[in-house]
Amino acid sequence: MKLHDRINDALGAETLPLLAFLGVVFLAFSLATPLFLTGANLRSMAFQMPVLGLLTLAMLVPILSGGLNLAIIFQANISGLALAWVLIQFGGPEAGIGAFVLAGALAVLVGAASGALMGAVVAYVGAHPILVSLAMMIFLRGLGEFLTRGGDISGFPEFMNVLGHGSFIGIPVPMIVFILAAVFWHIMLKRSRHGFSVYMVGSNIEAAEYSGLHTRRTLVTIYAISGVICAVAGIVMAARFNSVRVGHGEALLLVTVLACFLGGIDPFGGFGRVLPVAIALIILQALSSGLNLIGANQHLSTAVWGLFLIAVMAFRWVGMRWRNRQRGGT
Repeated sequence: MKLHDRINDALGAETLPLLAFLGVVFLAFSLATPLFLTGANLRSMAFQMPVLGLLTLAMLVPILSGGLNLAIIFQANISGLALAWVLIQFGGPEAGIGAFVLAGALAVLVGAASGALMGAVVAYVGAHPILVSLAMMIFLRGLGEFLTRGGDISGFPEFMNVLGHGSFIGIPVPMIVFILAAVFWHIMLKRSRHGFSVYMVGSNIEAAEYSGLHTRRTLVTIYAISGVICAVAGIVMAARFNSVRVGHGEALLLVTVLACFLGGIDPFGGFGRVLPVAIALIILQALSSGLNLIGANQHLSTAVWGLFLIAVMAFRWVGMRWRNRQRGGT
């Protein structure tokens, strides 16, 4: 096997082109403005990306299974509300570490329960994941608006600032949380029986059933784990913003889908890796920060993201045609 083929097999065929494009983006913005490669800007990017990254991980596994989770933003926010409720019961700003641990556990439980409920409906009722997650999104949004009366909940203990704004050996704590989650996702998908089942279900759920896999249990687990990572994102958002609101991060929903597709996740399920998705997230964050530094309209980054996705799809089509011709020629 050639070295190029070995690298592609280890990292994924999408990784090297994405790394090349990431280099082009960094080079272009570093030439456009001297502020881009400064420590302050890179640090700002490292603080901003993790919330989007965590939500993207929550979207990734359902897509791998051939589904979709449109409720991730509101799962994160309802989990954040559960966290805030417990902390307020223990005195809000005066709450201690024990109260935070209890609040975090309840937040994770709320996220997992909402995900498991979606997974159960998809698995046992046979409803389409888009419809199920859309219904859950509407339910959680309405529930959150009812509980908060459309307002914010704030007043958290001071030590939570470390989770949202602190650093450890120079690395932002939110970024550490995202890296740990991404590593766990990679190991789960590539080294565990559940990960194997996720790919099998996404490739062909009927064939997976005939091969003896418990596909219904796999689907429930997929959406439950997605809910857990949404809860982690909700906790980080609460620490970042020092408040919880139902609409926090609402604009990120479609960006998570964009990041998954840019990272080579097959929209029909069954194929994809975590590393290319992480690189796609860095590219999107770099585009957003670079455009902001050069004074571009904040909405332009959204247009650029969409144009980038179209370009990636076009390049993949060209690459696929070229590979097919090469195989035909040999």
